[in-house]
Amino acid sequence: MKTTRRRFLAGVALGIGAAVLAACGGTAPSPAPTTGSSPAPTGGGGTSPTVAPAATPTAAASPTGAAAGESVWYGVSGPFSGNNAEYGRIWKQAMTMALEEINGSGGVKGRKVELDYEDTQSDPKQAVPVAQKFVDDPRILAELGDFASPASMAASPIYERAKMVQFGFTNSHPDFTKGGEFMFSIVLTQQQDAAFLAQTGFRSLGKKQAVLYRNTDWGKVTQQIYVDTLKSLGGEVVAVESYLETEKDFKPILSKVRGAGPEVLALISYYTDGALIMQQARALGIDAKVIANGACYSPQFLKLGGDAVNGVVMTTVFFPDNPRPEVQDFVKRYRQKYNETPDQFAALAYDAVKIITWATDKGGFDRMAIQKTMATGTDIPSVIYGPFKFGPDRRVENAKAVPIQVKNGQFVPFAMGSG
Repeated sequence: MKTTRRRFLAGVALGIGAAVLAACGGTAPSPAPTTGSSPAPTGGGGTSPTVAPAATPTAAASPTGAAAGESVWYGVSGPFSGNNAEYGRIWKQAMTMALEEINGSGGVKGRKVELDYEDTQSDPKQAVPVAQKFVDDPRILAELGDFASPASMAASPIYERAKMVQFGFTNSHPDFTKGGEFMFSIVLTQQQDAAFLAQTGFRSLGKKQAVLYRNTDWGKVTQQIYVDTLKSLGGEVVAVESYLETEKDFKPILSKVRGAGPEVLALISYYTDGALIMQQARALGIDAKVIANGACYSPQFLKLGGDAVNGVVMTTVFFPDNPRPEVQDFVKRYRQKYNETPDQFAALAYDAVKIITWATDKGGFDRMAIQKTMATGTDIPSVIYGPFKFGPDRRVENAKAVPIQVKNGQFVPFAMGSG
């Protein structure tokens, strides 16, 4: 009975406190976010984005940020479980390394930097409530993610209304940064990436090609750009086949590919399906040269594909053999910490944390100031590109990709024309 009475009095006290706050025009503090709130465990795939319902940000969505002396918080929306969890695992490793470096050097203006991870599985339906959670918490100054463009684009209206940066650092859909003034990305658009991929395949591997692609918005757009570019170069497309994200048996469409007799097989895939396609293609006796988009650039592609993926050519914005000193320093420290070599998704995640904290340091602890600093800043730090600036489309100006190839179970540089 004494315990019940104490709980009752505590509840009354809380009610009175809330009433006083309301009378003064204040809002009750929201609970502090916690790191690792999602389960621990390519880009831009997924299904059509679900349009976020119109919603007015609550009073808690003030862009003023945390009070003086409190930690600096950013939200991370991404796939930390499900089919794309490997990307989320790599994100966390790279982001943790970036945080340790930043906080080890005094944080941002003396404040510790922390991340609130929320697992969406890169599902548009899950990305929307996560976005609302982030914008409603005044301590969250900006958001990093989501992995897939459709998931990010579904949530974009919420971030735009709240005037919070949505840093979709892996989002390649050309319409992503058209969702408002607060959308930024540091990867090539599908237009740029698919066109370069087609040029690489045509000039280095062969003119007669078959194309297999994920039947998603990302896959459809990418394959169309690839096919159009290939034809404009004088290439011949002998087969175009789509498959579902959940598909495991590719033998029926691969039989059609074999019948068409292409010199080159082009894969618009993630590492999971790409590796499985390669195993089944080689088992069916398809010996065509293969080119794949950058979402296949993952250690898991090598692990899952085994000998079947040897010879596959792909393109990436980051390669660890780049001789630039900052790249080699990053690769060395990443290998020492995790005993594995960073891929482009590790570099993108690392850069994202460094860039958003740079913008906060330069602009201040304010959501709109962070956006302005990113949009107008020069010499923005990046392991991938070196100092850069965002163009009017809030993408990296003059960004370029490089071709690589799988040889003897490793990714190595690939010289155009060497196929």
